[in-house]
Amino acid sequence: MKATTTCTKGLTSVITNHRDHEVTIDLPEAKGGDNLGATAFELCLMSYSGCINTIFNLIAGKMRIEFEVLEVETIGLQKDGAATFTDVEIELRIDSEASEEKIQKCLEKTIKLCPVGVLFHQAGVKTTYVIKKLESV
Repeated sequence: MKATTTCTKGLTSVITNHRDHEVTIDLPEAKGGDNLGATAFELCLMSYSGCINTIFNLIAGKMRIEFEVLEVETIGLQKDGAATFTDVEIELRIDSEASEEKIQKCLEKTIKLCPVGVLFHQAGVKTTYVIKKLESV
C-alpha cells in the first residue's frame, strides 16, 4: 500500500493511493485554509466509520444478514484538550429482520477485523458501540 500527498495551493493537498483514487484535504477557512476538503484528522474518523460499515457489510453477507439500511455514525472526542482522539462513539443503525443477537455477533466480528479500528484500539482510544435497529417505513 502506498500514498502520496501533493500540495496544490496554500494548505490544500491531494492524496493519491496509486490505485486510481484521490482525496483532497484542507483546513477550514477559520484555520487559514480554503475548506476544499476534510482535514487529515477528520479523514481518520471518516476512515474508521467507513471501515466499520464495509467490514460489517462483508460479515453480514457471510452470516446471511440482509438489511435495507446500514449507517454508521462516528463521533470522535478529544477530552481534556488532547491533541488527538481520546474516545470514539459509534452508532450502527440498521434496518434488518435479523435478530438483535445476530446483529450483535456480526458487530463483534466486525470490531475484531476492522483494521482502522484496530489502529485506534492500539493507540489507546476508548471506543463504545451502540446498535440501533431501525424500522422499515
